Amino acid sequence: MTESLDLENWLRAQCSEYTFGLGGAYRIEGDHAWPLTAKDEVDLLKQLAAGGHILPLPKEPAALANVLEVGIVGFLIDRISSLTSAFAERGTERGYPDLEISGDAFGGGYHAIDIKVARRAVRKSGTPANKTQSAITLYTGNTYFKHPDLQFPGTFRPFADYTSHLDVLGIYTLDDKASGRVRDLELIVQQPWKIASEQRSSTTREYIGAVKDIDALRDGRGAFATPEEFYTYWRKYKFKTAPVVVQLLDKMRRQ
Repeated sequence: MTESLDLENWLRAQCSEYTFGLGGAYRIEGDHAWPLTAKDEVDLLKQLAAGGHILPLPKEPAALANVLEVGIVGFLIDRISSLTSAFAERGTERGYPDLEISGDAFGGGYHAIDIKVARRAVRKSGTPANKTQSAITLYTGNTYFKHPDLQFPGTFRPFADYTSHLDVLGIYTLDDKASGRVRDLELIVQQPWKIASEQRSSTTREYIGAVKDIDALRDGRGAFATPEEFYTYWRKYKFKTAPVVVQLLDKMRRQ
């Protein structure tokens, strides 16, 4: 019998080999002669840019994060497909998780993998700081997290049905001058409770926030010493009740 892989360590190993690899958005129309011949990928990008094919990726954090998340999930799905008895399914854009992994290769059960992207803060001098520009959102606190036994729209199954929950954090520096926008991308794999703070990541939404210090994210040094402390604190937190929760509870009562 083949020994199962430790998913957290496996993810770290795969993520250490990931490269962003996007030089911008490709525009079909261009101004150059065909056929186009390039000696390598750098030369190809240079020629495409000179011919008007390359448009810059968006700088807006949420839009750029979506581009990164799609690429990272696709990369991990490709890596999973090379394993025996391992399966991966991409989640919905606004659901949880971004990626669900299952199969005997990882000891069975279902594993929730969420991709979180954050921009490095920049000092007044223009140099990157050792913190994220804004706090990473770990969970939506007033829906699937608050009610782990209910299945919510945009989820594969109830939160409590997962054997493990892991986050892949993508930390990058914004490069205004590059069409790909992303520089010095670092991927960090952590269990969410290990990097959680005691603050929401938004003043207007019911989101559970992570610590902002990048060394603490790398080391898993959040505000809680144990998973139990984390879950007790945040499940007691007085979030606003989401309308979808009211609808689901009403539906359960009618059944």
